[in-house]
Amino acid sequence: MHRRELLKAMAGLAVAPLGLQACSVGEPLVIGLHPWPGYEPLYLASAFDWLPPSVVLREGRSAGDSLAGLRQGALDGAALTLDEVLKARAEGIPLTVVAVCDDSVGADMVLTRPGIERLSDLEGQRIAVERTAVGNLVLSQLLEASGLSRDQLTLVDMAPDEQLPAWRAGSIDAAVTYEPMATRWRREGAVRLYDSSHFPDVILDVLAMRRDRLRWREGAVKALVAGHFRGLDHLRISPQDAMQRIGAWRGLGFDEVRASYAGLELPGRAGNRDYFGPGGDLMSAARLLNEVMVAEGMLVRPDDLATLMTPRYLPEPGEAV
Repeated sequence: MHRRELLKAMAGLAVAPLGLQACSVGEPLVIGLHPWPGYEPLYLASAFDWLPPSVVLREGRSAGDSLAGLRQGALDGAALTLDEVLKARAEGIPLTVVAVCDDSVGADMVLTRPGIERLSDLEGQRIAVERTAVGNLVLSQLLEASGLSRDQLTLVDMAPDEQLPAWRAGSIDAAVTYEPMATRWRREGAVRLYDSSHFPDVILDVLAMRRDRLRWREGAVKALVAGHFRGLDHLRISPQDAMQRIGAWRGLGFDEVRASYAGLELPGRAGNRDYFGPGGDLMSAARLLNEVMVAEGMLVRPDDLATLMTPRYLPEPGEAV
């Protein structure tokens, strides 16, 4: 199970199902997304009718549904993690990033049994890690910080929803995991040893568009991005209302919704411009993911990163949205 698929069983805001769709002038921009805290501003924009008829959200259960819709031609774009964008580009889907939704600054972590207090204490321990780009990225940063090699650990390829039963059974000593799963671990005595706050601006969720669908769509893409930021404004200015709405369509309590944002940074308009700027963190993150994904066999060759991103659709400073 991918880290962004954890909430797939939760009830979503009613949006149209995925289906094949041709692209022509006058047809709406169709965007795939799935339940994830960083994508909720778009759900809020939809709930408040802040998106024009030229933009349609189609919800799937997971990122896999969005990727399938992109492959089939049913979607013009999707909300995905940056590593998923690179994988899609490797398949020939011409995606380009138009906005950054969130940055993991502690939401991805390594939890251990009590008594494992230093990174060096992980030597010889059994560590569960999902062999996705994000899982491998957290692991690679952990190894660099600890000075340990892979040979000094016993790595167990295990999806996050399988890890807690293995922990209870005593078959693993630590795990690479993320919220809200991590809260359940800590209830049973697990200790946070390391997390993504040590390497911010690397694990990113983004809005990505098919470049071959952008002709005559500039207005719709700008409206989509503006809607995201307007939803984000509501989440920040009126968190009580926004989180109650999110909780209602996700089947979560207010405190659970609030906790789901722990360890996430949600960059606004200015923050996004910084990500896309010369030498910005979006390109730096893509370069690091390139290295990790090639080393792990997840990419046959590095993405050349040409056309990976464009700030063209971001609001200009001072622009009303």
